[in-house]
Amino acid sequence: MKIEKMHLLGILAILWIGCFMILAPSLWAEERKVTIIQPANYAIVTNPFKVCMSVEGLVLEPADMGITEGHGHHHILFSSLPKDLSKPIPRKKAIHLVEAEECVKLKMEPGKHVIFALFAYADHVAYNPLIMDKILITIKE
Repeated sequence: MKIEKMHLLGILAILWIGCFMILAPSLWAEERKVTIIQPANYAIVTNPFKVCMSVEGLVLEPADMGITEGHGHHHILFSSLPKDLSKPIPRKKAIHLVEAEECVKLKMEPGKHVIFALFAYADHVAYNPLIMDKILITIKE
């Protein structure tokens, strides 16, 4: 009787551990996040101004390092995102920080602007789900 009870407890323990191993990776996986740290959301800035980003749970590296999960570089976009982000982000639609830059100086027309920071693989294809941040700024003359 004792052996059967121990055997049953062992099987239950193995099942519990197996379920935990399948379901729990999200509990210890670091969140992947991009944050625009400068300027602040709703900031009023003058030209030229600097946009800086930080990453969490990601490796920022030059585009020529090749495609590796969790690695990539920043893209700065304005007003809206391309419709199909399963394809490379077009050069005309974004500033590509291919050398793993964290900051870029910009000069824009006065007024209100939405700025997106989008993290993408070395081939300029965005992660799915998107890893991005956005801010609204006002540029005064």
